[in-house]
Amino acid sequence: MRGLTKIGLGVTAALGSAAAWADYSWNFPTPVTPIAHETLKVHNLFMLIISVIFLAVLAIMLYSMWKHRKREGHQASDFVKPNSRKQWAWVMVPFAALLFIDYVVFGIPAYHAILMYEDTKTDADMVVKVTGSQWLWEYEYPEEGIKFTSRLVTPREQVMNIDPKGEHYLLEVDNPMVLPVGKKIRFITTSNDVIHSWWVPAFGVKRDAVPGFLREFWATIDTPGIYRGQCAELCGKEHAFMPVVVHAVSEEEYRQWVASKKSGQAQLAVSADQVWTMDDLMKTGADVYAKNCAACHQQDGKGLPPAFPPIAGAAIAKSTFLDAEGRMVKGGHLDTVMNGRSGTAMRSFKDELSDVDIAAVVTYQRNAFGNSAGDLVQPSAVKSLR
Repeated sequence: MRGLTKIGLGVTAALGSAAAWADYSWNFPTPVTPIAHETLKVHNLFMLIISVIFLAVLAIMLYSMWKHRKREGHQASDFVKPNSRKQWAWVMVPFAALLFIDYVVFGIPAYHAILMYEDTKTDADMVVKVTGSQWLWEYEYPEEGIKFTSRLVTPREQVMNIDPKGEHYLLEVDNPMVLPVGKKIRFITTSNDVIHSWWVPAFGVKRDAVPGFLREFWATIDTPGIYRGQCAELCGKEHAFMPVVVHAVSEEEYRQWVASKKSGQAQLAVSADQVWTMDDLMKTGADVYAKNCAACHQQDGKGLPPAFPPIAGAAIAKSTFLDAEGRMVKGGHLDTVMNGRSGTAMRSFKDELSDVDIAAVVTYQRNAFGNSAGDLVQPSAVKSLR
């Protein structure tokens, strides 16, 4: 008995702790858009009605099994179809009730939610383009002239169980999307490679990003905060590492963020015209490689042949990237990074990385992992080749 008592106290303590219960959710995340509010309302109504139906049917079934058990002398019925008005009523009334629940009780609110999701009757206050890539998100604000990528920053040491998991494990990014509250936002989704799916539970939205197509949805965020989501479509080996993080802020904070982003982009453009040293390029290139290349070519540069060839080795160090006249060599190292390679998993990074990032990562790859090309690529050269 003492052993059982100790076990019982241990289970009670574990279940009673806040840390244990924090991992369990009995409902949707707190809704912060009209669509999410409507979805939660329909969900709760649905759960209430089906719970009542389930308990009623279960009670009737158990009563019938007990009341008409064989031990009491009851014989199996030869009933095969309704033969009286009363029997037909028992068949048709529940059928009509289910139709009413499905098409009226649930159907009307669901239709209303769809109208909000596809609300094109009035103009949007702003537009955001969301592009999925293996394995990151690219966000573009056309009216503001802002474009940037958002990648996972959870350390690989946590993924490999070397370090303890962080509070927002696999839900941390370097550049979160920032949106103002109270504005009607038109989201446009597409993809650069395979099908992805942009999903933020608190927004009540999930839209596939399909290559070659532009798909849209509409939402208005009513509560400031940080909202997290994920890619919800299996898109390759790093599918689990495509988080979505949105910062919903006041309009004033949003304007400050836009100004800061524009200033950062201007500074980045200026830095592309500067002359960089090998050490600076190698330091920046190591960071760019870790964020963009390591998922396929691995941290040690050995790759995962044949899909993802190695960076380490003499072949890449011997390859050229510019000819004698300063033109990019077709199929060379720089061309491959900027424009990708058709028929392979190597995609183009020209629109994802800055001039500095491309120059740095090419320089890093040519002089790391045992490679010793000894040359470097200046950001100004990349800028002139765009």
